[in-house]
Amino acid sequence: MNIGRKIRAAGAPFCSLEFFPPADAAQLPEFYATVERLRGLAPLFVSVTYGAGGARQQNTLTVTTELARRGLTAMAHLTCVGAEAASIAAFVAALRAAGVDNVLALRGDPPARQAGDQPWDWSRARFRHAADLVAFVREREPGMGIGVAAYPAPHPESPSFAEDRRRTAEKLRAGADFALSQLFFDAREYEDLVAHLRAQGIAIPIVPGILPIQSFDSLRRVLSLCGANIPGKLYLDLEAADARGGAQAVRDVGLDFAVRQIRRLLDSGAPGIHLYTLNKAELCLRLAQEAGLACGQPCATRS
Repeated sequence: MNIGRKIRAAGAPFCSLEFFPPADAAQLPEFYATVERLRGLAPLFVSVTYGAGGARQQNTLTVTTELARRGLTAMAHLTCVGAEAASIAAFVAALRAAGVDNVLALRGDPPARQAGDQPWDWSRARFRHAADLVAFVREREPGMGIGVAAYPAPHPESPSFAEDRRRTAEKLRAGADFALSQLFFDAREYEDLVAHLRAQGIAIPIVPGILPIQSFDSLRRVLSLCGANIPGKLYLDLEAADARGGAQAVRDVGLDFAVRQIRRLLDSGAPGIHLYTLNKAELCLRLAQEAGLACGQPCATRS
């Protein structure tokens, strides 16, 4: 079922989950055990990340297909950087044949440069922006559910805040049904993003993405990749927790912060919460329970 329609029909806040496909097939039994633990949250949908290159793309297709077979509304991430139209069309057709009716349309990152390589030439790319991919999929598969990414803080490559907002609106207008936000740690950034889009006449649902903090080191790695901002007090609290009690203390501080963040987001009108699980069940289950997401149905109405 089209995820955009499911979001609009939910009627009450929901949760959804992101997974990444294991690189090694030997890890699949443990991975699916994690999925089964987390399906107790009754996610409205689940998403599966997408790697560049044939083998990792096949992993995405395999896992997304299996999650759909297990009765979950599954969505595959789809990147377009460096891709040809024929390969994208073939991947989308394979998803539809497997009963997967939703994609998260992303630009993706250009291949890593090796010593002596020339900079990536965007002028030669068939798909330069996520909006190009959205329009392509919408034209080829009119019934496909299409999500896109939205950045509460600008994408690291954006030349300006205004340009980032313009690109977000562009891909939403290209045919997207909903957006999932990149992670953020200041609820005002999400609220400002939604207010800006609404002022532009865009009523498409924007679902905030929340990352349960696993460790101080992993948080720093994520921040370096996505460009998210972190409030100074939270950073100092996490730093002190790391010095005091290591990863467990960091998880406890991060959990308390995420619970308060989720409650504020739902109170401010967010349609639901998308959890970046990192394929870890325990912390997500704790977070969902304490934030009121572990309800086995769309979550209780907002306070």
